[in-house]
Amino acid sequence: MPRARPNRNATSAALTGALALWLSLLALAPAAAQEAVDLELVFAVDVSRSMDYDEQVLQREGYADALTHPATIAAILSGPRGRIAIAYLEWGGPWSLRTVLDWTTIASRADALKAAETLRAAPIESSSGTSISSGLARAAEMIETNGFEGTRRVIDVSGDGPNNTGQRVDRIRDTLVGRGIEINGLPLMLKQTIGFFNIPDLDIYYEDCVIGGPAAFVIPVRSRDEFRSAIRLKMVAEISGRLPHPRLRRAAAMDCGIGERLRRQWLDIQGG
Repeated sequence: MPRARPNRNATSAALTGALALWLSLLALAPAAAQEAVDLELVFAVDVSRSMDYDEQVLQREGYADALTHPATIAAILSGPRGRIAIAYLEWGGPWSLRTVLDWTTIASRADALKAAETLRAAPIESSSGTSISSGLARAAEMIETNGFEGTRRVIDVSGDGPNNTGQRVDRIRDTLVGRGIEINGLPLMLKQTIGFFNIPDLDIYYEDCVIGGPAAFVIPVRSRDEFRSAIRLKMVAEISGRLPHPRLRRAAAMDCGIGERLRRQWLDIQGG
């Protein structure tokens, strides 16, 4: 007996409506006394099933190590207020969102060590689907409701494939940039083969479809050996507000709906 085909239009409409409502409600949050910091920074990290267990461990360790590195601590302490606020979010599909580290003030090496310990102690989990847009939307909600007032607000998003479910990522990106949130990207280009759920030019996809803001940048990771250094370089650049390298402006060339198109093709094959 043939399997029932999923109603993808209804599911997509529901997700789009939910995300739109979610973002619109952020503006209605009541004002409250807020702690002043130099930066509000969310690490929004891909834990979809295309990331194997070893890659997830390496990724988590990379963020924990970078957070406690002397260059990172120096960047934090050199700011006008000498403190930042961070949170660590893991995302997969639209409904697979997990806060591993809730908002924490980092104003010393001791603060950084405690936050890194929390990251290392949390269990490694994965989920199906790659919804960068849902990760960005949740990160924005966390920023808007966190009780901090930062000079800058940044989402640091990492992932190994294009958005393939949930809202279109470029539309969410544009909304968040309009709210004054900067988005930087860490595309993980470790796969040697290209399949339905990854693309060869993921760095260009991130540049054209994911990152946003005047000082936004991308640092691609092409091998496991680059993981730790790339995360550290990116973290220090975000905290200091200095670009790690000049960003060349060019006309967008990537189809920002490529992930959704590849997923539809895969579903058609599965249903056939």
